[in-house]
Amino acid sequence: MKLYNTLTKKIEDFVPNNEGIVKMYTCGPTVYHFAHIGNLRTYICEDILEKYLKYVGYKVERVMNITDVGHLTGDSDDGTDKMVNSAKREHKSVLDIAKFYTNKFFEDTEKLNIRKPDTVIPATSLIDDYIKIISKLLDKGYAYINGGNVYFDTSKIDNYYVLTNHNVDDLIDGVREDVERDDNKKNKADFVLWFTKSKFDDQELKWESPWGLGYPGWHIECSGISMKYLGEYLDIHCGGVDNIFPHHTNEIAQSEAYLGHKWCNYWFHVEYLNDINGKMSKSNGDALIVDTLIKKGYHPLSYRYMVLSSHYQKPLLFSYDNLDGAENAYLKLKTKVLKLNKEEMPLSEEYSKYQEQFKNAMDNNLNTSLALTAVYDVLKSTMNDYTKLKLIKEFDEVLSLDLTKEEVIESSLREDEIQEFIVKRNEAKKNKDYALADQIRNDLLEKGIILKDTREGTIFEIKK
Repeated sequence: MKLYNTLTKKIEDFVPNNEGIVKMYTCGPTVYHFAHIGNLRTYICEDILEKYLKYVGYKVERVMNITDVGHLTGDSDDGTDKMVNSAKREHKSVLDIAKFYTNKFFEDTEKLNIRKPDTVIPATSLIDDYIKIISKLLDKGYAYINGGNVYFDTSKIDNYYVLTNHNVDDLIDGVREDVERDDNKKNKADFVLWFTKSKFDDQELKWESPWGLGYPGWHIECSGISMKYLGEYLDIHCGGVDNIFPHHTNEIAQSEAYLGHKWCNYWFHVEYLNDINGKMSKSNGDALIVDTLIKKGYHPLSYRYMVLSSHYQKPLLFSYDNLDGAENAYLKLKTKVLKLNKEEMPLSEEYSKYQEQFKNAMDNNLNTSLALTAVYDVLKSTMNDYTKLKLIKEFDEVLSLDLTKEEVIESSLREDEIQEFIVKRNEAKKNKDYALADQIRNDLLEKGIILKDTREGTIFEIKK
């Protein structure tokens, strides 16, 4: 298996530290709002990576954090705490906000068939561990106290920018109209390990420490959680490309300074999901969430199909036209699979050939698009249906598109009756009788039938 490694900037053979076991860490959500579908693209790709590692025989120990404290609106230790802002906006406590959005995150990931990691740890649960790490960094001279806060001294690291092509002159001080530059830092790139003098006075969550009442910085929690549950040697660290700097850069600096040796061998990063306005993010106020897609009548796994149709290292453009195309392709694919004859028969001789095709695609830096091609090639082959079905079930252990899962359909109308209504609606639209067309759509929606207009015509889906 070959993976692109951000650390070395090249595609490498994947070799874990311990034969047969992969220790994998995933940067989890900051639970101050709903996860948008750009965030979820990263989790889908990480899910594929974990499932494929298991498919080829590895035991995977996967840990993910939940950031419920310390993540500021600016990644360079500036701005206000995202959790506090959300609590103010919704008139709830920070803990209530964290609980609500954590639960919602896992509801959304379940709809997308993203497996929940074995170990999920809220950042607030390991405060003593962070204090222990910070204390040792101070003792070793990698950290200093200034202005009441504890900072990591990046000048003590030989290759701080190991994940990027940055240099210290590229950095811009975090100055906005509402944020003052942190003059307590010795170097521009230094970052906070522990806050005792907050840049805002209403931080709700604070803990006693040797340096005073305060709370941990964002970066220290991932290092602490990873080392606590996965040990001193990590195989794969995952995240979106927006985490590369400064978050993952800072994780490497503090972890290796603390441990005294190399910490993680492979860094797996997923590119952005863009819309016509650029990178999708929560800050623009109109980021799409899973529930929005469902309310618009899309099957959530159509979005997963869309993600798998592209490569994780390439930016993916989201538009409803693109999603329409993905949904149409996904539903047609699933229909073809479900029509396969389930009668048991001897496996065709070509069984291993298609197994190898799928494996070659995934071994090639997780080329999920070619893996989907393997599914289509199985369907087009001359093998018997039983062999086709067995192969597709096997591949779907990784792809997780529910290709062989029978959907529960609850409707008072037969398919031929639904098609008659679609013809009548199309005639109404052709005659510009849009009131009648809308009435037919709404009448069907009340019966649990969602109509979708695509370039190839109108299709329907049973509302779940």
